[in-house]
Amino acid sequence: MMVNVVTPGGLVYEHHATVVVAKTIDGEIGILPKHAPIIAPLAIDEVRVRRADADTHVDWIAVNGGIMEVRDNVVSIIADSAERERDIDVSRAERAKQRAEEKIREAKAQHDIDQLRRAEISLHRAMNRIKVSKHR
Repeated sequence: MMVNVVTPGGLVYEHHATVVVAKTIDGEIGILPKHAPIIAPLAIDEVRVRRADADTHVDWIAVNGGIMEVRDNVVSIIADSAERERDIDVSRAERAKQRAEEKIREAKAQHDIDQLRRAEISLHRAMNRIKVSKHR
């Protein structure tokens, strides 16, 4: 099956695969070739793709939400942002994590629920990128 990951910036990933594992908002899902058609909202998490060209080769992609559509042996992931493990700038992700933690402290001190939610999402995204980068 073909796997495509697309963001507003363009195509991030495209390969043939034997298995795709992603986390939806309802839990983890595994996709095998000839899977029934589905559309599922994705959580901020990693997507694992076992490539068809090598049984032991797994690509890891940090996906910041979005949707996954499976149809006609094609897995399409459309996300606000996504990065392959090899493309993640770890120092930038660490700085984003620190900024988000500071914003969380400020939001709690000010009792600003909206800012707190946004900061928690930013923290989750940064931590996801850091986690995925460790699969290099």
